[in-house]
Amino acid sequence: MMKQLVLVGVLVGTLGAGAAWEQTAAAQTPAKPAKTDQVAGHTAPKTQPDTAPAPTLSTGEMQLGSVRFAKAVKADGKPLPAGTYQVRLTAQTATPDAKGETPSSERWVEFLKGGKVAGREVVSIIPQSEISQVQKDAPPPRNGSKVEMLKGGDYYRVWINRGGNHYLIHLPPAA
Repeated sequence: MMKQLVLVGVLVGTLGAGAAWEQTAAAQTPAKPAKTDQVAGHTAPKTQPDTAPAPTLSTGEMQLGSVRFAKAVKADGKPLPAGTYQVRLTAQTATPDAKGETPSSERWVEFLKGGKVAGREVVSIIPQSEISQVQKDAPPPRNGSKVEMLKGGDYYRVWINRGGNHYLIHLPPAA
């Protein structure tokens, strides 16, 4: 019992001494001088952070790859049966334009089966430099895609990573 009390006393004393030493060391460390943007008596004007550059987008049609739906979904309000589809980006922009969006970053994609259009939906195009601000999940590999049910089961997210841009399509399950 006596040994335990001595060990506890040593431990408490050591922790207390360490905290005191840390405070003393912090007090003795000189503060870093504040950064200034002054040159020859002038202060540089404060500027707003730059907005991200517009994504590099083709304005025509482009094949994005293929996706597989394990269950039926709805594209543009119409049923799209389960299966594998080729996804093609069209030149048609979605209207009305969303506030704050880069023109042509909201476009239509077509889902093709056997060379024929089986359905279409709006896609949001996000440049690689901005994807971490939009999505927290791991993206599909370059030139790859993934289809996953979102939390709550309200939508499937189709995520295509191609040509330095990410293409996000949200489709509700078919009833």
